[in-house]
Amino acid sequence: MLAKHKLARINELAKKAKTSGLSAEEAFEQAKLRREYIQAFRKAMTDMLHTVTVIDPNGNDVTPKKLKESQRRRFH
Repeated sequence: MLAKHKLARINELAKKAKTSGLSAEEAFEQAKLRREYIQAFRKAMTDMLHTVTVIDPNGNDVTPKKLKESQRRRFH
């Protein structure tokens, strides 16, 4: 995930945007940090999904074919 100081800065800029507004430099920094956060979130979610196996009530593996193929490519 994103470093704690970067998350703190995102929150700081969001609060400032609501109260007094941001300068052009701060708005650029905020946009950059948000892109980094979204990228880190998506990577973490993708990594988590690559560990998922779907099992039906009968104990059969019903993991979608697309996910199985993606897992194979990722781990081999």
